[in-house]
Amino acid sequence: MKKILLIIILASISIYETAQQQKNTSPNNDSSQIKNTHNSSNSLQKAFKNRRSDFQIQDGGTVIKNLPDDLKGSRHQKFILKNNTGETVLVAHNIDLAPKIKSLKEGDRVDFYGEYEWNPRGGVVHWTHNDPKGRHISGWLKHKGKTYQ
Repeated sequence: MKKILLIIILASISIYETAQQQKNTSPNNDSSQIKNTHNSSNSLQKAFKNRRSDFQIQDGGTVIKNLPDDLKGSRHQKFILKNNTGETVLVAHNIDLAPKIKSLKEGDRVDFYGEYEWNPRGGVVHWTHNDPKGRHISGWLKHKGKTYQ
């Protein structure tokens, strides 16, 4: 009986922490409230220099190249952003799980919150959507006042 009670308590704590984490990563929250997030262009610059991967980052930039959608496996809208310190990053936005930014053009501003993966060309940001299974922190894209997730 004590073991079952302990399991229930631990599960409740885990659910609460997950809910708080989801709340803190909402695109409508102030970025200073987001926990476990690197949220500046300098962080992107450091991540690339140090070859870091597998962490949440919030940043944004100007679309310098729209790429064809990747239609193999999970479909992804792909484009390259250049941030205010000159770093470029590929955004791979899963359009099977989130709406595509249909009006996206070169020169547009896009802000993002997602997971960064290093590569020699500047890195990739993905997980810019909600996780339907609730196992990963939800990400998002913002374009012209609209949030895509």
